[in-house]
Amino acid sequence: MPPATEAPTRRDPLTPERRSAVMRRIRRSDTGPELALRRELTRRGLRYRVDYARAPGRPDLALVGRRLAVFVDGEFWHGKKLGAERLAEMSPYWRRKIERNAARDVRVNMELLAAGWTVVRVTDRAIREDVARIGAFVERAAAGRFRGFRPPGVELHRP
Repeated sequence: MPPATEAPTRRDPLTPERRSAVMRRIRRSDTGPELALRRELTRRGLRYRVDYARAPGRPDLALVGRRLAVFVDGEFWHGKKLGAERLAEMSPYWRRKIERNAARDVRVNMELLAAGWTVVRVTDRAIREDVARIGAFVERAAAGRFRGFRPPGVELHRP
């Protein structure tokens, strides 16, 4: 009798070699959405550090004097908008990877908050949809103005 298998998972349409090639091209920094947000913040006159290693979690952008850390999170990689059904059809490898990423996000947020930083997490989709609106939100957050509308796809965590 064949060994018991777990619930059926979604079949990847790519061969393992092709999937590996696609995954190798995914960047950790200098992604399209991150570059777009950097251009927008520069246009607004904000100064920031990129991939700031001196803060917990190595924020994508850090406005150091204002203690503001900005992370640009891919919706897929950080488990945003992934329903239980979609997660259930993924292979255990991807489920674990996404769950670890989400857990790391929570841990990094707590470490930054404990150190007195404000944390802004923005999804790549939110930046692609309206980078000017995201830029305006980050600019207000950098100025310490937290009241008002928070755009979709943006999380704000304050100490």
